Amino acid sequence: MKEENRKYAKEAFDIVEHAALNIGSRLPGSKNERKFHDYMADKLREIGITPKQEEFAVSPRSGIGGLPYAGYFGIIMSLLIYFALDNTYLWYLMAFAGIIFVVWLVSCCFLYKTWLDMFFHREISTNTYGELVPEDGKYDYTIILSGHTDTSWCWKHSEHASLDKDKPLKGVIATYGKVGFGAVCVFLVVGIAIAMAVIYGAAQIPVTLAYEQSAFGGGFTADWASNMYKWAEAIMNRNSFKIFHVVLYVLPIITAIGSSFVAMWNDKNEQNASRGAMDNATGIALSYEVIKYFKENPDKMPKNCRIVDLNVGSEEPGLRGSMAFTRAHKNDDLTENAWNINIDSVADKDYFEVVIKDDWQGCRFDADLERMFKETFNELEIPSKSKNHCIHNPVGGCDSTPMTRAGIKSVTFAAQNPMLTYYYHTFHDMPDRFDVDTVGTGFDVVLGVIEKIDKFQQEIGFNGPQKK
Repeated sequence: MKEENRKYAKEAFDIVEHAALNIGSRLPGSKNERKFHDYMADKLREIGITPKQEEFAVSPRSGIGGLPYAGYFGIIMSLLIYFALDNTYLWYLMAFAGIIFVVWLVSCCFLYKTWLDMFFHREISTNTYGELVPEDGKYDYTIILSGHTDTSWCWKHSEHASLDKDKPLKGVIATYGKVGFGAVCVFLVVGIAIAMAVIYGAAQIPVTLAYEQSAFGGGFTADWASNMYKWAEAIMNRNSFKIFHVVLYVLPIITAIGSSFVAMWNDKNEQNASRGAMDNATGIALSYEVIKYFKENPDKMPKNCRIVDLNVGSEEPGLRGSMAFTRAHKNDDLTENAWNINIDSVADKDYFEVVIKDDWQGCRFDADLERMFKETFNELEIPSKSKNHCIHNPVGGCDSTPMTRAGIKSVTFAAQNPMLTYYYHTFHDMPDRFDVDTVGTGFDVVLGVIEKIDKFQQEIGFNGPQKK
């Protein structure tokens, strides 16, 4: 960390400590999340920047926050198998429910779509931002510094891995093992329900159509129905199918146990939720300190540039705050000719990295910003165990995805061990785990990247999100 920036690093760490120790957990749409927004709004006022707050509705459990529902669903489906063995019509209901479940799981939990939000309990969340414009009021482009205010529900399996924090690999294997086994069990019972519904449906419905073939003139429909009936009859007469029927008296016990691991994935208790020191009070604090730095040093402002400090609400349930921000400003200049440095978790000094893609969301972030971050890491001689200071986000998503899709040049900057650790999304995410110097190094990195954005704008101009 550069000594001349220690003042800002110390102030950033003070914000992190206040968020984690005084405010505490900040679940999406909660009173504590709003309290943190109001606190940061006051911080902006302290430096002469007028904050703006925009409310939006969020359904915390409609997306990834609702993953425990998948576990409960697996348990219920496992129990229903016993009733379906005596009542084959129940398979149809189970198959229909299974299809609806998969649609919700894939669209809302994996892809972060908002299609089904209206069917879940809703809260009010907030985006808070402040703008710093040049002294003459003229600007050609905008740099948005963003972080998210909310914290995650406590991931029970990760927290339990704290017992093996001196053997992190053991904790990761145990966590992924339980959740992976549970996921297999949930999808297995859904698959069984659909398969049994198809088999019994082929055995019952097509034969009726075949019997009434006069209504169809004895054509294609009757032939198809007859073939389907013969196919189903052949399957049900196989010894393997009869053995499978016997297995179904035992298998639901196993799938119910596995599903319970998914059901306990995150704890709904707000008292056990993450305190969010690393994830993501660090991002909020660094965004604020950078805008404060330029407010106090106007001679160092990028030429013809407006800088925005954006405190994003409700990132954890599926990027709801950044989605709301880009939708609210799609027709104004906040998203026009804009660069976004999204800061998400700067605490692990051995893992400074730029996140360049959300794999689940299928979104590749800006290649120009990626290059700028890597050049800055090298200039500051920052080591990293991450390959080439670069990672993909393999699961979930980050706020760079809605920004990129809105035409904003964006990447996410982090200093976080990419392995599933005992302090990630648990109440162990506290400020005593890292130090001022690591946060200060993050401050130096952001300033270095802004210098490169300034140079890029003067030489090339805004060119929109770029992919390799």
